[in-house]
Amino acid sequence: MAEFKFPVDASQIMLFARAVGDKNPIYSDAEYASGTEPGGTIAPPTFVQAGCQYDPSFPLRPRIGEPWFGSGKEATGIKPKEKKDDDSDKSSGSSARMLHAEQQYVYHKPIRPGDELTVSTRRGNAWTKEGRRGGALNFTETITEYRDANGDLVVTATSVGVTTGKAVSQD
Repeated sequence: MAEFKFPVDASQIMLFARAVGDKNPIYSDAEYASGTEPGGTIAPPTFVQAGCQYDPSFPLRPRIGEPWFGSGKEATGIKPKEKKDDDSDKSSGSSARMLHAEQQYVYHKPIRPGDELTVSTRRGNAWTKEGRRGGALNFTETITEYRDANGDLVVTATSVGVTTGKAVSQD
């Protein structure tokens, strides 16, 4: 599916750790980190999510000169499509039926300043379960692999999304 490069530097690691409230000095103090088991500064867990800003096709990244849907209750840049009488429930409003269900990370080696990760994404398994209120629940996996300059696997991230068969009423 997608493939892009994600350069890693010490300032990104430090800022990410601050953003998630992790004060462990292994993420920002090279002198301290040199005396730890990894032997140097490393990135905190979930740091690879910051790589999405390097993905030219990342749907949540604003693009200069293009409308952006924003993040509020109402769309701030892109008007929703008008529903036509012949639209089925499955073809309209699907974003209201999509949820992020699970995220799993497998770390094969630490991410370090100076790494340039190659990121590739592919589809994983898909399955369906019957829901209690919204009909069928369709689950899909997305597997993202982060490899270093030597091609060694650094992190495998597996995301599971779920789409309900029909929108659940607010009653």
